Amino acid sequence: MAIVASGNCLERNAWICGDYVETRSDELTAALREHIGLTVSAVLIGLAIAIPLVLLARRWRFTVPWIGGLASVLYTVPSLAFFALLLPVTGLSATTVRIGLVTYTLVILFRGLLAGLDAVPASARDAARGMGYGPVRLLLRVELPLALPAIIAAIRLATVSTIALVTVGAMIGHGGLGNLIYDGLTSTFKAEVLTSSVLCVALAVVADLLLVALQWLVTPWRHGRRGGRRGRGGPATREQAATREQAATREQAATEWAVATHAAAEQSVSARTVAAKTEGTTA
Repeated sequence: MAIVASGNCLERNAWICGDYVETRSDELTAALREHIGLTVSAVLIGLAIAIPLVLLARRWRFTVPWIGGLASVLYTVPSLAFFALLLPVTGLSATTVRIGLVTYTLVILFRGLLAGLDAVPASARDAARGMGYGPVRLLLRVELPLALPAIIAAIRLATVSTIALVTVGAMIGHGGLGNLIYDGLTSTFKAEVLTSSVLCVALAVVADLLLVALQWLVTPWRHGRRGGRRGRGGPATREQAATREQAATREQAATEWAVATHAAAEQSVSARTVAAKTEGTTA
């Protein structure tokens, strides 16, 4: 990797170039803003769709394999093929990318939210019902707070995977930082490739840390002082809670494996596409 003084780094096409950041700051900011906008909107819309689906699945359990299966099938569709199917309807627009991203978040959010709510101990529900809690109050005051760790974990996974998938949108001109990565690869502009890639990784890390901080703030009982009431409860109750937490963890691990497999496939397809275009350009 060549590190050159800033005065000549653009001319010598160095990987690390301060002049590139200075002269292209507006371009980098615009790409970063688009990347964040696509990610946030996709995750929020995905949540807006996943929450009613989870409530439906909990009300009628026979729908769980149908909803989960449909979400999984859609998740296996490569993003480029998915975008191509949407082109006749939405064209080369950010909406095409956003629809694909929302679709890919559903399998993560649906599984995570459902696993989190299912992991709530039955004793907690029974105690709330004994105090006169109705279904809505039970959900909002008991189940959601206890399921927050699993829910936020699903949101973290959906957010980070979406940040990675946004870059694929560069194939149709709406990939945020992916546009710069794609342009840099096709033109062999090293500073553009490295800078935009580092920003993409930094964005994923910052987003994950912010969500970790949010989880820490909204679940104070998980990191509070041990002992007192927290340690009370019969062995059966603790064993049931541990079993449910292990089940939620296994579900989360399965989802993470599916996400990793999908991301690897997307990166392979994108790499082959860029390589083919680069060879055609240099030929």
